Amino acid sequence: MSATATATDLLLPATATDAELSARFQPVFDRIAAGNLEREKNRVFPHEQVRWLIDAGLGRVRIPVARGGFGASLRQTFQLLTDLGEADPNVSHVWRNHLAFVEDRLNAEPSPTNDVWIDRLVTGEFVGGGWTEANNGSFSSLKTILSPAPDGDGWRITGAKFYATGSLYADWLDVIGRTEEGRIITALVRRHQPGVELIDDWPGFGQQTTASGSANYTDAHVDAADLFPASERFSYQALFYQTSLLAILAGITRAAQRDGIQALTARKRNYSHGLAENAAEDPQLLQVIGRVSALAFGAEAAVQRSSATLDLVAAAHAGALASGDRAGEQEALIFATVETTRAQVAIIESALTATTIVFDALGSSGVSKDWAIDRHWRNARTLASHNPRVYKERILGEWFVHGTDPTKIYGELTDSAGGQSA
Repeated sequence: MSATATATDLLLPATATDAELSARFQPVFDRIAAGNLEREKNRVFPHEQVRWLIDAGLGRVRIPVARGGFGASLRQTFQLLTDLGEADPNVSHVWRNHLAFVEDRLNAEPSPTNDVWIDRLVTGEFVGGGWTEANNGSFSSLKTILSPAPDGDGWRITGAKFYATGSLYADWLDVIGRTEEGRIITALVRRHQPGVELIDDWPGFGQQTTASGSANYTDAHVDAADLFPASERFSYQALFYQTSLLAILAGITRAAQRDGIQALTARKRNYSHGLAENAAEDPQLLQVIGRVSALAFGAEAAVQRSSATLDLVAAAHAGALASGDRAGEQEALIFATVETTRAQVAIIESALTATTIVFDALGSSGVSKDWAIDRHWRNARTLASHNPRVYKERILGEWFVHGTDPTKIYGELTDSAGGQSA
């Protein structure tokens, strides 16, 4: 185990360059992209592809170099998720919960337990999700219960979760529950043990291989050192989860442009009332591709701008750990919340528009199952349905007109209850 970190050893300014990160990961993304179409058509789970990324070190990309990572910023991390989202949005989505847990450990107070977790992450152990209660439960009425083990050996967890994204690829499952006294706790549960059942029952028409189905826990063991108060999770957690989805949406929009160009170029004939005999020379069809490219550009630019504000929150938190003054962190968090929310509205609009209008350049041949271009809309629509934008538009209006604090929309994860919908 490494020596215990100080409060500022883990949240450091970025040392990686964009070029270095691209050189390391883009070849892996290209390999993943090569099989995306067939995996999508046949609903093949990308176990091998996730392992390629673990071996390449994506799971430790945010950890400082001195601790065994690559020292990437949040902006750079979400650029990688955008690039991976273009290659395969299912694979990119699988990483959402793992990278969020890494971020939580980077923000945590220094302790020997946290050092154990940093070492686990550096060696390639992978974390899946398990927060959302099954059967319409919420954080204020959690039915997932943590109890001390009868034999005194740690704790036991019992409950049912859904949307357990990344679970089938994981070594650990990040699960939220409550004690019998009502304290809300996140537990890191070893996946491969008795009492853990993962079921591939995700019914959505998009993002079909993200392992987002059910997870059932029946007296599964949890080490006492792997329990963390939910109230201590990092302050920009909700923004991190949302930005992960936005990065994938930006990647999907780029994929729609890529496949639109390929399909237009492959068209052998044009309509008699078109403007050129060769469809790829038709100015109106080229205009469609041009608009799709602009939508992809806007989506990616919005991710880059909004994710950079999360770096400001992380830096402010590092300062707060050192000084004890959290006023600057709250100010940065409000700014990042507004920017992320605006990015959400803009990127969803871009992604859904681009994945729809691209067919205007392709004619009836564009709807062939061989191309499966519809996967881009299905995947984008599925991701866009998280945290509905209609509410976010209202929240933005409340902020700009009345100055209503946008960080309070989910309530607080306190020791007794929380207001966020699960």
